[in-house]
Amino acid sequence: MINHQVVIALGSNLGDREANISLALELLREYLSIEKISTLVETDPVGGPIQDKYLNAVAIASTTLDPEALLIEFHKIERDLGRLRVEINGPRTIDIDLITYDDLEISNEIVTIPHPRAHLRQFVLAPWFEIEPEGSIPGKGSISALLGQLK
Repeated sequence: MINHQVVIALGSNLGDREANISLALELLREYLSIEKISTLVETDPVGGPIQDKYLNAVAIASTTLDPEALLIEFHKIERDLGRLRVEINGPRTIDIDLITYDDLEISNEIVTIPHPRAHLRQFVLAPWFEIEPEGSIPGKGSISALLGQLK
């Protein structure tokens, strides 16, 4: 089986945010070999209704699952941890996003890789830069350059 390099972002702004992220990481270990995890950062919500601040983290991992299967497992974990998809950009117990998968660029009815807004989100780029300063988003550029454009 081939191992694929992935970058994932996690966020939580309901309940015990730190525990939600820790539990999600624990459950993700069934599908991922997690190599690096950023420190948790507190951020303001982007879009959606008025809501509490988020805790966010980024992890670098490897997996043998294909992108679609991986995203399906992410959604199962989110449901198991109480995420309700009631409104776009609404509050959530946990959010798990697949940011990159190897150097692939894919867009189909199940998955879009790289994540279509990751290059615009400091709460993804800054924690990612912490653990992989030489990282890049296929078709968008280096994390360092993208972070510089946001400042």
